Amino acid sequence: MAQIITMPRLSDTMTEGVVAAWLKKVGDTIKSGDILAEIETDKATMEFESFYDGVLLHIGIQEGQSAPVDSLLAIVGQQGEDVSALLAGGTVVPTPTPVQEELKETTTTVSAPVEIPAGVKVVTMPRLSDTMTTGTVATWLKKVGDAVKEGDIIAEIETDKATMEFESFNAGTLLYIGVEEGGSAPVDSILAVLGPAGTDVSAIVANFKAGGSQEAPKETVAPEVKMETASVSNANSTASNGRIFASPLAKKIAQDKGINLAQVKGTGENGRITKADVEGFNPTSASPAQAIAEATSSVAAVKPFVPAGEVFQEEIKNSQMRKTIARRLSESKFTAPHYYLTIELDMDNAIASRNMINGLPDTKVSFNDMVIKASAMALKKHPQVNSQWREDAMVINHHVNIGVAVAVEDGLVVPVLKFADQMSLSQIGISVKDMAGRAKAKKIQPAEMEGSTFTISNLGMFGIQSFTSIINQPNSAILSVGAIVEKPVVKNGQIVVGNTMTVTLACDHRTVDGATGAQFLQTFKAFMENPVTMLA
Repeated sequence: MAQIITMPRLSDTMTEGVVAAWLKKVGDTIKSGDILAEIETDKATMEFESFYDGVLLHIGIQEGQSAPVDSLLAIVGQQGEDVSALLAGGTVVPTPTPVQEELKETTTTVSAPVEIPAGVKVVTMPRLSDTMTTGTVATWLKKVGDAVKEGDIIAEIETDKATMEFESFNAGTLLYIGVEEGGSAPVDSILAVLGPAGTDVSAIVANFKAGGSQEAPKETVAPEVKMETASVSNANSTASNGRIFASPLAKKIAQDKGINLAQVKGTGENGRITKADVEGFNPTSASPAQAIAEATSSVAAVKPFVPAGEVFQEEIKNSQMRKTIARRLSESKFTAPHYYLTIELDMDNAIASRNMINGLPDTKVSFNDMVIKASAMALKKHPQVNSQWREDAMVINHHVNIGVAVAVEDGLVVPVLKFADQMSLSQIGISVKDMAGRAKAKKIQPAEMEGSTFTISNLGMFGIQSFTSIINQPNSAILSVGAIVEKPVVKNGQIVVGNTMTVTLACDHRTVDGATGAQFLQTFKAFMENPVTMLA
């Protein structure tokens, strides 16, 4: 019988998806576990796995097209099966998967609640990011029967943003694994059971329910979907669209060993790189073609030739990240009443101080680091600027977490420097450089981009002298930093050559009044023009 496959919801904020690529075509035989397509969400491009066996009879969304969640994506059935009735049926009602049917039957025959034996701990799927609703077990680092100590890494969990190590907070023997490698489960469903060796936990497993009661098994996951973020590289010869297909474990091993996945030949399905491929890789065996591809991957794409005097337009589909940026910034601009305050700083003392600091061994401080430090100290003196608006209350943050806007290939990310007011200039410099580098390499963790209370956007390195930014909600303000400019200035009644920098503070008028924003900038100016005060 034909099975309808709908556009999956691969993140909590996803309302529509784009089919980046089909890895199967109509008429191909599909096995459970085969990767059908790559789906582009508002956060990443993910592989979409079939839970059914059969033949791909119909593709409802072509490559490059977008469609709402739950719309018809494909139909899988028997060779030659008539699917015209399904196509003409209007509303799509997905057929329950075999596992869902089995769990439904199990739910109706659940026995009475059971008590958890002493020493037994039920480990549930953790929420590893603020937007995570489902997790995928990329790999188990322990197996049933292994002894687990508190602090041991027992598994790698793949979220909607990254693959993270999951640490055990309990000690004992691993008695049961609830989600096998490659399987997905919702947050708070049973992941594993720890306890004394030999303990019978079958009753716990059969009656576990998220939240502590033992009623129905909580493994009612979306098992028909396995999500895996696809790494991007133009040098990979295993896919025509330039994507590298690799398992999370293969990626981790390659990262640990310093292996470029673009040089590894995948032996898995559709050229996917597996753990064995990475472990057996010999750098000297890389083909000349691969070396050439890698060397040319950084070369900019050749622009189309446009004859003089002719009208030429190029249409580029909006990525899901770009759509999300557009939506969130529009919401911020049209819901938060922005106003802007601009001030010019005398940077002569800052330049001299930076030169002295960088003259010390193993020390490197940028002007951006000084801006972050001065902002953090000014926020401690003016906590109203470090606030958030809610309909029922205003939240004043007495901790200072500064988000630093970083441009990446697909858009913009904001890594967060936690407790920046408590860090020295050199500590800020090291942290910002590390996070910005990992953000551009798509290796930053989701937790490192959450919890900002204030944001800084610096375009000075591009020669921009002055600009305004849109507030990164739920923050109440964002500081726009321009370039240092050498120009004539008046000092002590004389016109001399000086160095100045213009900064603009965008404020949400619901939380930050004009006088409050101005006082913050005065304090910020005092710190920047007298950097020695930031060392006190």
